Amino acid sequence: MTDAALVAVAAADLWFTYWWWPPLTFEMSVTGTGVAALAFRRRFPLAVFALTLPTAYFMGEAAAPLIALYTLAASTHRRWLLAVGSVVLAMCMIWPLESGPADLFADSWWLASIAYALAPAAAAAFLGQLVQVRRELSARLEEITEAREHEQLMATQKVLAEERAQLAREMHDVVSHQVSLIAVRAGALQVSTADPEAKEAAGTIRKLSVRTLDELRHMVNVLRAGGGGPTDLAPQPTLAQLGDLVGNSGIDAVLRVGELPDLDPPKERAVYRTVQESLTNVRKHAPGASTDIALAHEGGAITVTVANSAPTRTPVALPSSRHGLLGLQQRAVLLGGTLTWEATPDGGWRNTLVLPA
Repeated sequence: MTDAALVAVAAADLWFTYWWWPPLTFEMSVTGTGVAALAFRRRFPLAVFALTLPTAYFMGEAAAPLIALYTLAASTHRRWLLAVGSVVLAMCMIWPLESGPADLFADSWWLASIAYALAPAAAAAFLGQLVQVRRELSARLEEITEAREHEQLMATQKVLAEERAQLAREMHDVVSHQVSLIAVRAGALQVSTADPEAKEAAGTIRKLSVRTLDELRHMVNVLRAGGGGPTDLAPQPTLAQLGDLVGNSGIDAVLRVGELPDLDPPKERAVYRTVQESLTNVRKHAPGASTDIALAHEGGAITVTVANSAPTRTPVALPSSRHGLLGLQQRAVLLGGTLTWEATPDGGWRNTLVLPA
């Protein structure tokens, strides 16, 4: 659009100069060629400037050579070339047509004529250089901004890596040690006791402790990676493992699974984690309660309901972050579903997960 407008301006300048002349002359052909060449000024700035010099020679101060000199100045770093081009353009504008050098200097105003010719040529060159410097400064500022953003990102990643490494050390030194101790004591109890129920409970505790240690080891590896590359997560649970989860929960629980469609891994994990968190809450807040777990496919959605009765024993105070259900609710929302919970009339609790099938 800008190129077309500049060509139109140069063409209008040419028309105002030659509209009263005979139909076609050599001068009009040469100057018209220079004006038409402005369409290629960005690709061939020096050649286009050379083609527009006859326009200045025949017309004096003309738009086409000034536009071409501006384009040349905006695209080159050779200052000597711009100086020579400005002088040549000024000479073409003031050199008397069909006259010699003596005729130019015979006029007492020759110094003013040279100054008036050099002024627009130098202005075009300076303006082009100004645009070039502004463009380069803008590009340099963008590079500096990107470099600063990259430095800030690297600093943030370094801080996060240090925090992840510290968290990994704490998990390895404290949590792993205590879970390992639980597994060892449970194994010793399983071997030493003669009570079948105690032996079964100790075996369950040991199995869960070993599984927890394995998952904890994978989590520590993920934290120590610090975002440096892809890291395998712990083996992710599936619906096929719900039976083992319920069977090893130590709760009087019944699992009922209806006809379910194939679910993608994120939804299977959401179902598994919801049942896992619900059973954990039953153990902590409703000891002795019976639990009913139902999975059904109805109305184009997967519904998971975990309901427990009222506790039969006094709950033991255990540490809790109180974020379990909120985290599961956020997971459900990300998958396009919902998670709701409510107290039941008989003093129990019900969690309901609904996911699109």
